[in-house]
Amino acid sequence: MAHHKDAIKRIRTSQEARARNRAGKSRMRTQLRDIREKIGEGDLAGATASLPATMSELQQLARKGVIHRKNAARRISRLAKAIKKLEAPK
Repeated sequence: MAHHKDAIKRIRTSQEARARNRAGKSRMRTQLRDIREKIGEGDLAGATASLPATMSELQQLARKGVIHRKNAARRISRLAKAIKKLEAPK
């Protein structure tokens, strides 16, 4: 157990940040799962509609440092590519 005032505060702030980061990652995973389901079902309209919100969530988490910026860019790129593939005539 920490005995110094600054160490106690550091533990508290770390726990708060961890809770915030976990909530953000959970939101991200939920949105990714939803958009991937739409892509898998071939729902072009639904996937296209949910892409901006998913992109925004990923960019926000990258900006806050919860995920790496290149990780966010890669995920966005792959989602956009998958949606573009749905648009292509078969």
